[in-house]
Amino acid sequence: MEAAVMASSRHLVSVRAAALVQMERPQMFAFSVHWSDGSDTFVCRNWDEFRQLQKTLKETFPVEAGLLRRSDRLLPKLPDAPLLSRGGRVGRGLARLRLLETYAQALLATVERVSRSPVLTGFFAPQARDLESALPPGSTVILPAPEEPSPRPLDSLTIHSLEAQSLCCVQPFHTQDTKGRPFHAEARESLDVLLRHPSGTQFCISRAYKGSRADELSVPAGARVQVLETSDRGWWLCRYCDRAGLLPSVLLQPERLGAFLSGPAILGREDRENKATTSSPPVPTRPLLSAIQSRCCTITRRALVWNSGPHNPP
Repeated sequence: MEAAVMASSRHLVSVRAAALVQMERPQMFAFSVHWSDGSDTFVCRNWDEFRQLQKTLKETFPVEAGLLRRSDRLLPKLPDAPLLSRGGRVGRGLARLRLLETYAQALLATVERVSRSPVLTGFFAPQARDLESALPPGSTVILPAPEEPSPRPLDSLTIHSLEAQSLCCVQPFHTQDTKGRPFHAEARESLDVLLRHPSGTQFCISRAYKGSRADELSVPAGARVQVLETSDRGWWLCRYCDRAGLLPSVLLQPERLGAFLSGPAILGREDRENKATTSSPPVPTRPLLSAIQSRCCTITRRALVWNSGPHNPP
């Protein structure tokens, strides 16, 4: 009952296009959803599900759909990309992704009885498949190009590639890979890191939880939380909406799309602007020439002495 009250008291704030998930059939469209309680979730929906949403909205709101009088129409139309779009199936999928983002934002801009209706909030609420810890085998996640001025034609598309970051393993490590097979890394071995969080570990909660004590968190289903400290006692210390508290570990599971998509490519426009105004980190003090020379080979030391001489002042 408490979980139902928590879910009904919040509403959608924004829906942003995150990625195109290419599978056998059908294509899935991933969105970053921000809620009124400050939580963020990632959801995947296919094209037919959006068509069903449009049909349900028309049946639920016949006046706003213009079924009685065309002049009363408030619901936006659901546009589709041309069948023969540039870039083939992927190009059409990316075009649909942008159109669906515009469609969702138009729905949120309508009257509250539509934008905050159970039909719309239920559609974007996380489902069981959104909370799975892994994508289906063979899935390809394609990020859309950021919206910024470019000399390229407006209908051109850019697919972002993900580059691995090479890091050195500081000590031997043994675990299992994503398929349960043994995985070993030796000290000083170079590893290509595909996904890495800057701090903490991101998890999502499988179902809503209402805290019963002051040191516990109340979190809606599908919300993303940052795990600060784990424990074998069944409770983990987490951060959610700038508040730290305990959550049952049995309800927490690694993010699927969230871990993959949490980056600057899918930040909202407001977040990008805030990051752009953040001051740059301080530049470290340049070490003394003697300290630099002590770590260089003979040829480099001679070059440094030559460059710092009176004939070539620094």
